[in-house]
Amino acid sequence: MARHIAQRDVQDQPVESDVAGRLLESSAKLSYDPNVEVDWDTPLDEDFHGASPEWSTLYGTAYWDELTEAQRKELTRQEAASVASTGIWFEMILQQMMLRDVYGKDPTDERVQWALTEIADECRHSIMFARGARKLRAPAYRPRRLVVELGRAFKTLAFGEAAYAAILVAEEVLDVMQRDWMRDERVVPFVRTINNIHVVEESRHMRFARDETLKRLENASWLRLQIQAFVVAVASYVIVTSMVTEKVYARAGLDVERAVREAKANEHHKAMLRSSCSGLMEFLASARLLTKPSLRFYKRANLI
Repeated sequence: MARHIAQRDVQDQPVESDVAGRLLESSAKLSYDPNVEVDWDTPLDEDFHGASPEWSTLYGTAYWDELTEAQRKELTRQEAASVASTGIWFEMILQQMMLRDVYGKDPTDERVQWALTEIADECRHSIMFARGARKLRAPAYRPRRLVVELGRAFKTLAFGEAAYAAILVAEEVLDVMQRDWMRDERVVPFVRTINNIHVVEESRHMRFARDETLKRLENASWLRLQIQAFVVAVASYVIVTSMVTEKVYARAGLDVERAVREAKANEHHKAMLRSSCSGLMEFLASARLLTKPSLRFYKRANLI
């Protein structure tokens, strides 16, 4: 049985000038080893969901009402695995961007040391998500080839506030989802533990991303703001729309064409995404990253 994981959010603490130092201290006191914390040995219990049903892309549709309870549970397990796989894909991008950002900088600087600590966290998270998806009996879901190539370009070209703000968007959306899942007793216990670990450790990552974004935009020109806001919005759109692949419907034994059609029109799911991002959008607005062109992408992704 995994031990209880504290729910304290580092990002809710007052921001101090020595953010990196405080995050390093927090990491030393409150970090987890998924190999020990997660119950990998108990067989999958199919009486549980893989995620809170309300977060399913089909919840609230006519198709959802027609599904048996077993089909609903299988669908949420596949959707949870898809979200985890997308998380792995983006965490690999994140790690490369952060390494590129600190390359050549003073390794005795606490901000560099925190960046390396965050990269180590993300390595553990990626392995944890991969093992979780396998235990959910899901294949290795991957974003579409075009999305993978766009990610390759983004991790190579994005810099400064664009990199950190995009990290923040991806992690904020996951954070709200996983807070619901980790508290939901309908969700299979090992997934709740995985979400618990991710929420606690990602709260530090999000705090650092907010701090870095603001620091790097302090003296940004109007043109730089416009370009970076556009880059962050496009990256956000690609990430969010790639979280659940249509392959999950086939894996769950559903009519893929109908499932995709109803998921795209699902106002409940769109509302869930919008409500999860209200705080994030306030932050982006305060950082001057909500420009008119960028708003189009956030609206298309149902983030605003």
